[in-house]
Amino acid sequence: MLKIVVCVSGGGTNLQAILDAIDAGRITNTEILAVISNNPGAKALERARNHGICGICMSPKSYPDRETFNQAFTDKMIELAPDIVVLAGFLVRIPPRMVQVFSNRIVNIHPSLIPSFCGVGYYGLTVHEKALERGVKVTGATVHFVNEGMDEGPIIAQKPVLVEQGDTPELLQRRVMEQAEWILLPQAIDDIANGRLEIRDNQVYRR
Repeated sequence: MLKIVVCVSGGGTNLQAILDAIDAGRITNTEILAVISNNPGAKALERARNHGICGICMSPKSYPDRETFNQAFTDKMIELAPDIVVLAGFLVRIPPRMVQVFSNRIVNIHPSLIPSFCGVGYYGLTVHEKALERGVKVTGATVHFVNEGMDEGPIIAQKPVLVEQGDTPELLQRRVMEQAEWILLPQAIDDIANGRLEIRDNQVYRR
């Protein structure tokens, strides 16, 4: 049984996609140990409670400095001892020590086709605003493992989404979620849970 902790900052639509996929049997052999949010008002915590899952709020604002938060956050994750950590719209940078402790065991969903529109400052609506400003015809989403860089870890899967005439950042964001994020992330978790993926030479391969 793959034990996961999901980290979310906002509404938790990707978390809901995971929960729905588990309920429907599209994710198997998987248990959510806890949901962690840096935002005490995050709807994701409510979604967790509605499924009988432990919801934990850990905000950097509740600690005297970022170093203290990083230590507490990492210690809490070690205490929970998940097999993998899933970042499902989590807007807090993962502490370097946590990346080391959970090497190749932290998975992130990003709303673009990496390496486009990623890195420092590219999150939320900003990603879609920049894609529309650049005039790209295809965008999408990427699931990848997390390393010490920002959106630089080994890519697990990508899914393209067409940009349509008249798109706003909000419309494009919704389409990327519906057509890519909510499909890719549950698939990746199920693949990991059932041993279909392996990493060699910083590349992800299907078994």
